[in-house]
Amino acid sequence: MNANLTRPTEVSAADFLAAVEHPVRRADGLVLAEMMGRVTGEPAVMWGPTMVGFGSYRYATDSGRRGECFVVGFSPRKASLSLYGTTYAPESDSLLEQLGKHKRGAGCLYVNKLADVDIAILEQLVAYNYPYILGNLAS
Repeated sequence: MNANLTRPTEVSAADFLAAVEHPVRRADGLVLAEMMGRVTGEPAVMWGPTMVGFGSYRYATDSGRRGECFVVGFSPRKASLSLYGTTYAPESDSLLEQLGKHKRGAGCLYVNKLADVDIAILEQLVAYNYPYILGNLAS
């Protein structure tokens, strides 16, 4: 079975964010890192080359695959911000209706810039989903 390619690295999340080329993505990434760190009580950790994650949990799939993943996090990609771990809790759907301009992917949210969304609602999504994932998805 192949090893999970997305795992914690020794790269500094602060250094990664400081080097983000796009100025809006860089600024938004710094805001997200502060907020997610404050809400989760966890430090920012780089997972792979481009994802900033907070907390971690172990999982096992029905097929027997096992791995570790960050609980919540983000990636300041060129096209948009990808937000992870914000859609699992039962409260998520009603909050997403209030969030503002976003697209929903299979396991993440895509936001062009934080100015397009209500940051207080995003903070609530993190606050609800972080313990939900730890209590319900972790093995």
